[in-house]
Amino acid sequence: MDLVTLQGNLDNAAFLVLFTTMLVYWSSVAFPGRSLLPGLGTAGTAIANLTIAALLAARWLSAGYFPISNLYESLFFLAWGVTAIHLLVEVWSRSRLVGAFATPLAMGITAFAALTLPPEMRASAPLVPALKSNWLMMHVSVMMLSYATLLVGSLLAIAFLIVTRGQAVELRGSSFGTGSERASFRRIGTVTSAQPAIESGGGTAVLTVATEQPVLSPQRLSLADTLDNISYRIIGLGFPLLTIGIIAGAVWANEAWGTYWSWDPKETWALITWLVFAAYLHARITRGWQGRRPAILAGAGFVVVWVCYLGVNLLGSGLHSYGWFL
Repeated sequence: MDLVTLQGNLDNAAFLVLFTTMLVYWSSVAFPGRSLLPGLGTAGTAIANLTIAALLAARWLSAGYFPISNLYESLFFLAWGVTAIHLLVEVWSRSRLVGAFATPLAMGITAFAALTLPPEMRASAPLVPALKSNWLMMHVSVMMLSYATLLVGSLLAIAFLIVTRGQAVELRGSSFGTGSERASFRRIGTVTSAQPAIESGGGTAVLTVATEQPVLSPQRLSLADTLDNISYRIIGLGFPLLTIGIIAGAVWANEAWGTYWSWDPKETWALITWLVFAAYLHARITRGWQGRRPAILAGAGFVVVWVCYLGVNLLGSGLHSYGWFL
């Protein structure tokens, strides 16, 4: 079997493993009493991660350069990053909730790469002169890892909004420096109604809603607190990676094009992405935002990351385009 055939088999295998793993995680959420399911989900994610790593290694051997130069390669590198962050967070937080949301994301990315892209975009090609640089590995790999991290963190923030049904959930203890604070009630209009505080790992969740709104169960509050906690810490990891990637890209741009910043559409959207998540972290660390408001900001960041990564590239505008649609 040659390396090209091996790559085709591995990308389909990665999709199949991730699809099966997604079903396992969803089953573990639907049937929490089945203790075997979360372990199977973690094992499936690890297998998918190794399968994608093998695909990228085969690509590297056949093409002769680090496999992150076109859309097909970068999508699989992104999927590898999502599964790696997923496994890292599971080890750190000992929570299987991430898998229920991160695995569908990784599966969708692999499906798009393996089943949707035309054959000419999946084939490897010689690098153009500007890409024949050690900065290719440094800049692009760090940017893709930052995208993977921020996407997982933002997706958990969106899950927080879904779990809380958009209601005003006030959290304490999930931001740096707030671990010892007590939860407080917030008055809405002239009526205040609240659930008892729910202790959950990193903090205390308190629901504050008007009386005409349905009151969430303690289980939902505990779940919301966990999602908010993990989301915040994942985004806190992804933001420095994004910063390093942008700086490395500016240095590479100066080496390749003679200018550190040219306001190329990709550069502009990278800056917008940085500003959105900088605002998110600033609001949480210095303003003490908790719950719904930062989750909405992170949800907007989820869209901005996709625009920065795919929207600009696929429309074929600027120096970074893949040129699929135009």
